Amino acid sequence: MQEQELRRGSVQSIDRAVAILRCFDARTPDLGISDLARATGLSTSTVHRLLLAMQENGLIRQTAHRRYAIGPLVVQLAHSGGIPAGLRDAAMPVLRELRDATEETAAVHELLPSGQRVVLDQVESRHQLRRTYTEFGIPVPLPLGAPGKVLLAFSPWQRQAEVLAAPLERVLPQTITDPDVLAAQLAEIRKRGFAKSMSERTPGIRSVSAPVFDYSGQAVGCLSISGPELRMPAERLDELGELIVPAAWSVSELLGATESERDRRTALASGPAS
Repeated sequence: MQEQELRRGSVQSIDRAVAILRCFDARTPDLGISDLARATGLSTSTVHRLLLAMQENGLIRQTAHRRYAIGPLVVQLAHSGGIPAGLRDAAMPVLRELRDATEETAAVHELLPSGQRVVLDQVESRHQLRRTYTEFGIPVPLPLGAPGKVLLAFSPWQRQAEVLAAPLERVLPQTITDPDVLAAQLAEIRKRGFAKSMSERTPGIRSVSAPVFDYSGQAVGCLSISGPELRMPAERLDELGELIVPAAWSVSELLGATESERDRRTALASGPAS
């Protein structure tokens, strides 16, 4: 019984220390004990006790005027290589796993501030007939292909409205050019968590894609699995979709994403409340 109580006390201390760490960001890089007590709902004596322990372990450092900031250990961990430096670094190990599991090409795509997306990198299928990306760094409009559609579906509602209001370019016979059809697809993508493309951008290639979120809950990129039509019937696309969603979320977590922020952003992407 005493051991269980000690374990619960230790977990509670960790939870409280994490609550303190979450108080620091670019807008509030240093805080006083009273600030931290108000933000966490803890007593000033509890905050002071936790700060002393966190300071001894390098999680917190004391600044001028008895204020506190993120400590050197956190900075060291961020620069040690154990934490990915960006979307590509976080995605590559997951892409290799997806390629090995599906025997199809897996890729990572990034959303640009311009409202377009680019291919960052890929892990190619070992099949002789396979999908191979060649347009690295070249902007692609969002409505084209599964990666573009999934990024559009989780973009702010205003961006979606602007895309749906503009003419939709037809690059192949299967390209979606009807705004009502595309809008319905975007709603379904948010519901299922992944997008499908039936040879809508590249001839003979079908793909699935799932979003990658950052610490703010914003979709900053996506992962995709793609291959030739002959190996990608409709039922397999659905199976691959169920596989790629948790894979993309594992990358999101490496970028600091939380379910609460993701869900908040997704609700906003769904448009004005009716």
